[in-house]
Amino acid sequence: MSDYETIDYVVRDRVAEITMRRPPVNAVSERLIDDLLAAYARAREDTEARAVILTSAFDKAFSGGMDLAMIRGADGLKLRGFLENLYIGVHDAQYRMGKPTIAALTGPARAAGVTLTVTCDVIVASETASLGYPEIDVGLIPAMHFVHLPRLIGRHKAFELLFGGQPITATEAERIGLVNHVVPQAEVMAKARSIATNFAAKSPVVMRLGRDSYMRVNDFEYRRAIESTIETMCNIIPTADAQEGLDAFNEKRKPRW
Repeated sequence: MSDYETIDYVVRDRVAEITMRRPPVNAVSERLIDDLLAAYARAREDTEARAVILTSAFDKAFSGGMDLAMIRGADGLKLRGFLENLYIGVHDAQYRMGKPTIAALTGPARAAGVTLTVTCDVIVASETASLGYPEIDVGLIPAMHFVHLPRLIGRHKAFELLFGGQPITATEAERIGLVNHVVPQAEVMAKARSIATNFAAKSPVVMRLGRDSYMRVNDFEYRRAIESTIETMCNIIPTADAQEGLDAFNEKRKPRW
């Protein structure tokens, strides 16, 4: 039996594999984030694990993004707590992991699912995978990605992706530097395990100290920037347009802005 409600944790060949399994598409809920943070803490302290893989139990999705039902008419303080766990908690867990982390995308990642993806150190994606930021279409914003995406691919390309709402293929994501490797569906985990095994063969002391240094020099005041975007997100969600967008999504109709 799993120690968690929405994920599985297993160590193979000195690699901790964390597999999300919240059907049907790993919608990001409070429980999933709580389980993930607990698994990350476990991996950090696990002396049997020298690298970490985050993946999905489902071929049709890595993660479909935030569970929107959770934020329709949500209490402001509760929502803020969830967003802080998602954006800051996950970042801090990765920041202090001390071990390389690999996201293995077995299928599409959307919105908060992309957040879980890009906080990892290396990304391996299936040829059938895609990444997208559809928040704007339901009256929200892809808050965390305001911080990191322009630094990765440039301000103008990032703006188009974040405010256009259209997904990009894994192949295109690899071309612009968002994804490390794109492989056939059946080879995703094999590729991720190969990379993780290579990392796991290095000195764990040097890897931890080196990765800690790498995270510090590339942080760019992430926490302060994320706190600003969380504030914006919390201000947007109670608006009439945001609630209309969420209602329209739930009712499978076009929003009436």
